[in-house]
Amino acid sequence: MLTAIILINVERTRVNEVASELADMPAISEVFSVSGPYDLIAIARVRENEALAQLVTERLLTIDGIAKTQTLLAFKAYSRHDLEAMFSV
Repeated sequence: MLTAIILINVERTRVNEVASELADMPAISEVFSVSGPYDLIAIARVRENEALAQLVTERLLTIDGIAKTQTLLAFKAYSRHDLEAMFSV
């Protein structure tokens, strides 16, 4: 399973609509509205590189209002739950 973090700049008047469209996509597990240089962050979870390539280079292009994206590929996930399990006796 591949996880990608997609940083998204959106036209100001379309943030809610774009977030909703992203959340409806099967490959997108979560969408966050954020402060800072980006408007939305989407978490994509796919089985293979080809699915991620299709999502980023084809599917996202169909959403009106997306101005720019930056995709980060996650190598390993760390969570509080995982760390607590490793150190519990």
